[in-house]
Amino acid sequence: MAARRTAGKGTGFTAEQRELLATARDAAGRAYAPYSGFRVGAAVLAADGRVFTGCNVENASYGLTLCAERAALARAVAEGAGEIAGVAVACPDAAPGPDGRLPEGAAAPCGACRQWLAELAPRAWVVTTSFLVPRSVGDLLPVCFDSPGV
Repeated sequence: MAARRTAGKGTGFTAEQRELLATARDAAGRAYAPYSGFRVGAAVLAADGRVFTGCNVENASYGLTLCAERAALARAVAEGAGEIAGVAVACPDAAPGPDGRLPEGAAAPCGACRQWLAELAPRAWVVTTSFLVPRSVGDLLPVCFDSPGV
């Protein structure tokens, strides 16, 4: 069996980022993914230290599926979190490539989640179970939709 990359081991992640990834992994265990079998968990760290989790919730009408990242961000907003310092995304069902390692994009946020991050957490760092180093939201979505004056 091919070995999966263990997030945080041999990477440039801080202890805080590894802990947030562990929280995201726990959230992935609560995902509702009967159609794809691809569970995702997310954990959002507010600047005040509070952590908000979310998991993907699929729907038979795929377009209505809620991603883990957006679930966690919505929860943070609903609970009154201000600035978001960091986001962790865990995908325990992501498949390793032929070399036994997770491809870097295997656990990366989708385009819709990247736009949510750009609007709600523009200065946050992002770690995933497939990234080797933390990324900025700007790294993930260098040209986001912006609607000044709206």
